[in-house]
Amino acid sequence: MKRIYLIFSLILTNNLMIAQQTMTPENLWQVKRLSVIGLDQEGSTLFFKVKTPNISENDYDTKYFKMPAKGGAIVEIEEDYITATDKNISPDGTLALFHKSVAVEAIKGEDVYKDLDKSEVYIFSDLDIRHWDTWSNGSFNHVFYKKVEADKDTGIDIMPNEPYHTPQQPFGGDEDYIWSPDSKAIYYVSKKLKGKAYATSTNTDIYKYDLASKTTENITKDNHGYDTSPAFSANGALAWLQMKTDGYESDKNDIIVLNNGIKQNLTQQWDGTVFSFKWSNDGHTIYFTAPVDGTIQIFKVNYPGKKRIAPVVEQLSEGQFDVTSIVAQSDNTLLITRTDMNHAADIYSFNFKTKAFTQRTEINKALYDSVDLPKVEKRYVTTTDGQQMLVWVILPPNFDDSKKYPTLLYAQGGPQSPLSQFYSYRWNFQLMASQGYIVVAPNRRGMPGHGVKWNEDISKDWGGQVMDDYLSAIDDIAKEPYVDNDRLGAIGASFGGYSVFYLAGIHNNRFKTFISHDGVFDTRSMYGTTEELFFVNHDFGGSYWDITNEAAQKSYHDFNPITKVADWNTPILIIQGGKDYRVPIEQGLSAYQAAQMLGLKSKLLYFPEENHWVLNPQNALVWQHEFFKWLKDTL
Repeated sequence: MKRIYLIFSLILTNNLMIAQQTMTPENLWQVKRLSVIGLDQEGSTLFFKVKTPNISENDYDTKYFKMPAKGGAIVEIEEDYITATDKNISPDGTLALFHKSVAVEAIKGEDVYKDLDKSEVYIFSDLDIRHWDTWSNGSFNHVFYKKVEADKDTGIDIMPNEPYHTPQQPFGGDEDYIWSPDSKAIYYVSKKLKGKAYATSTNTDIYKYDLASKTTENITKDNHGYDTSPAFSANGALAWLQMKTDGYESDKNDIIVLNNGIKQNLTQQWDGTVFSFKWSNDGHTIYFTAPVDGTIQIFKVNYPGKKRIAPVVEQLSEGQFDVTSIVAQSDNTLLITRTDMNHAADIYSFNFKTKAFTQRTEINKALYDSVDLPKVEKRYVTTTDGQQMLVWVILPPNFDDSKKYPTLLYAQGGPQSPLSQFYSYRWNFQLMASQGYIVVAPNRRGMPGHGVKWNEDISKDWGGQVMDDYLSAIDDIAKEPYVDNDRLGAIGASFGGYSVFYLAGIHNNRFKTFISHDGVFDTRSMYGTTEELFFVNHDFGGSYWDITNEAAQKSYHDFNPITKVADWNTPILIIQGGKDYRVPIEQGLSAYQAAQMLGLKSKLLYFPEENHWVLNPQNALVWQHEFFKWLKDTL
């Protein structure tokens, strides 16, 4: 009996020791990543896959699973046994959609000079020369259709010889094309513009291609902003997402429905922006996700059709989490995926009647059970213009308010992306807090989820109120006795990286260290080298040579971090991707060179093959180690 008791005690002690561990970079790169594949034809079985980083192979291992949609055991299966409904098969089961790259224009030297096939040159005479992390080479994504039993790469190109992309570049997939319910037409999304017009516009449209006549109709030609995400209801109504303003990538996103020639905007009167949507099974309701108050929640809006009833938006869920996708409706529940700052995506069901969530998968349970989790607090700070600003505060595991902690101000990118309950594999608040840092993450100006105006207020004002918002947040939290005011840092990427560069020149010695990843350092050279010119035209107010444009000149002078460099006096780590064409390489290199010439303690972390993100597992792990090494050395 004593021996049994001793063994039990050892097991209990071991479990307690395991539970007292904290998240490390190595732990983070063991976190499994779930993505949903879809339901079968009957809607009874849900299929999903799980990718696990394989550091030694510098890749990911993938496994496939199925489970009953209404609840039950999860079973691992082989990929060949996935029977999820294929949206690319026509409703009548005879034809299949696919896309592939098609050579349309002669841009490469070997295509222009056939006798010089070993030349390595691109020849351009217009813009749109590169996008995200890829140079334009004369090839374009095109949609094809074929008989279901035909070879994969044989089919009919619905846009022959057209230099337009479907799926859209750089992130579009097969969600950019769908079948009509009668299998007689293909609907697809494309930005049918060329050169400078392509680089300066966001005017994507939804096109209808008729198989019998082989003709194409632009069904959204009256709208000049983004039109995306077409989807038919069970009753044949077509819905899509629409932004009105050409050149404004973060405009209010509305749900539009077209049925029998009647077009309705279901969310026009609602003060928010839609992220994604899903038709109800009966076609009378649309469920959608949208940011609200630092989270992403489930909403619904009724589709009145011909009835004289105004659409009404209703928020269905609430809580400290993000609903990252709506998968499907199953009777009186929605199947969704959900994250929070301490947990990567899992599948949940949401009950319409009880408004309660039931967790359906726990793919990282063993890991999360083995570590102590940080505490995430929500508080509100009064800004310099008298507004109430939400600020997330992430406290280290086993937080002790009698101690003092180094504290990091986190500056979100975008600039108009939500600072919600997301789970990042790089800017991971769970990991930062687990290394002993308090993280302060303000929903500053430019964040969706606080009304359209709050979201829009950052445009043409990058160095204005938003900088006051940052300082209001860190100054408010710094009043707490557990914050070590001698050890404050500021970190961020993209617009967050710009924020770090800008704060470095105006912070009045608040911060002891900075980290900027792929940040805008010189707004003038940014205009000259970035690829999506519509973004800088809108957010900066125009070109740097337009001396009559007051807003633009403010962006290129007053709000340009390079003009504040003389006041830099703080150590800075600068991270730059070599294939980042959104915020190109000269931004990071110029900032690093300036810091070095000023004699500041500084380091450059350069990833030649990474773009605006860090996707390679081993590179990502190096990123984490260098990030925390810098903080340890300077904070």
